[in-house]
Amino acid sequence: MNDIIDKIRNQLEESIDVKTKEKSQTFFKEKIEFYGVKVPIVNKISMNSFKDIEALDKEDIFRLIEILWQSGKLEESFIACNWTYSLRKKFQPNDFVIFESWIDLYINNWASCDTFCNHSVGEFIQMYPDFLMELKKFTKSKNRWMRRASSVSLIIPARKGLFLDTIFEIADNLLLDKDDLVQKGYGWMLKAASESHQQEVFDYVMKKKSIMPRTSLRYAIEKMPKNLRLMAMKK
Repeated sequence: MNDIIDKIRNQLEESIDVKTKEKSQTFFKEKIEFYGVKVPIVNKISMNSFKDIEALDKEDIFRLIEILWQSGKLEESFIACNWTYSLRKKFQPNDFVIFESWIDLYINNWASCDTFCNHSVGEFIQMYPDFLMELKKFTKSKNRWMRRASSVSLIIPARKGLFLDTIFEIADNLLLDKDDLVQKGYGWMLKAASESHQQEVFDYVMKKKSIMPRTSLRYAIEKMPKNLRLMAMKK
């Protein structure tokens, strides 16, 4: 297993791009550790390296994924996310505890949070919707990334018109959150839901707009017709 990780890290080191390394930090308010490798290159390394391990048991691949998460490096977190999603057909209910621990222990930026939650956690929730109850518990966490995860995990299901009641419950729980990345997260979730449920989301926004942070509101109405956006933004 160490050989597999070492091979990936050597490839990342060899793929460092000076301009990417210089500008990567500008996308984050938090201090981020990274190599400085362009995302398409990271994805290529991820895809090729997965071929070396796909015959392993899921549990062994999960151990490798955790090693990648533990590094704290942005690019390694993306590979961890990609590998997890590649295992989606093998997801089982008890995997949720593992996913929750990775979010709580290792995620430290919006890019890793969204990459992991949009795809792997979102796919899991569609497979096992009983875990929506567990996802709602994330909204009460002291960890900002857990709270953001509660909403961004539902982006893709929301676009499909799924789980509208839960989406509104999560938005209610996060409504007055002071963290701008949490506000943007649940605003994005509402925007995604508006693609299939425009009227319901508009009605929700109109009901809550007097107390909803403007950041969340702007995200939520972004894909609505201009006349609805103007009504929602009017004070």
